[in-house]
Amino acid sequence: MKVTGFSFIKNAVKFDYPVAEAIRSILPLCDEVVVAVGDSEDETRELIAAIDPAKIRIIDTVWDPSLREGGAVLANETNKALRAIGNESDWCFYIQGDEVLHEQYLEPVRKAMLQWKDHPEVDGLLFRYKHFYGSFDYTASSSEWYRNEVRVVRADPGIYSYRDAQGFRKDNDQKLRVKDSHATIYHYGWVRPPKIMMDKKRNFGNYWGGDRVDEQFLKTYSGDFDYSQVDALEKFTGSHPAVMKERIARMNWQFDYDLSYNNLSLKDHFKNFMEKWTGIRPFDYKNYILLR
Repeated sequence: MKVTGFSFIKNAVKFDYPVAEAIRSILPLCDEVVVAVGDSEDETRELIAAIDPAKIRIIDTVWDPSLREGGAVLANETNKALRAIGNESDWCFYIQGDEVLHEQYLEPVRKAMLQWKDHPEVDGLLFRYKHFYGSFDYTASSSEWYRNEVRVVRADPGIYSYRDAQGFRKDNDQKLRVKDSHATIYHYGWVRPPKIMMDKKRNFGNYWGGDRVDEQFLKTYSGDFDYSQVDALEKFTGSHPAVMKERIARMNWQFDYDLSYNNLSLKDHFKNFMEKWTGIRPFDYKNYILLR
């Protein structure tokens, strides 16, 4: 079985992306990892090249300035990396620059890839998500945060990154048919020093709002990011991936949250109630078809 990882990144140093940790977390499963490195203003390319020269293949890219609506440029960069993977690969493992696979899930993912490799009806594998917020001690718990997404896909030219690169589709906008990987991705996109978090938010406003991003937006999103403006969090009591150990030790800001407080909507309360009593969470958006 041949597995190729793929990712994209730009300005990882400037915006404090844990992309080196992300790539290192999937390396044990991959024969090679293709990384589309955008035209950065920092040492992103050197950072990626130093991870594992024997396994990392860099594609130098220029982000298309015309794709500044709805995060389309992110899907475009993802597709550049995906299209650079040869058809000799059985699976392609996608990891974004702020996502990390815990080492406890390496064997379950390997097992799932082997189990479904020769089943062409299976387009990919589905992963659960933990979204960390504010610090490494809290995870988001409202339905505003996606709970599952596809991160392993076949090396199929009909499969492509969808919309803002959160998930994938195939030929004529079909949802992928997937099996459960029995693994969880740890998402650290909302854990950064407050100033850098605000810088990232302002920067990414350009990739969703395009030319409509005006002076009022820049004025509103200035200063340090206020992590207290969140609907509901839970205390994280598990272990973080080993590759995150040094980054967590370097955390130099304080964030505490009153767990008795939440600003959940009635819809969220209903979803939580139904999930507690039935094991099923109704009305959640699913960008895939889960095969039983």
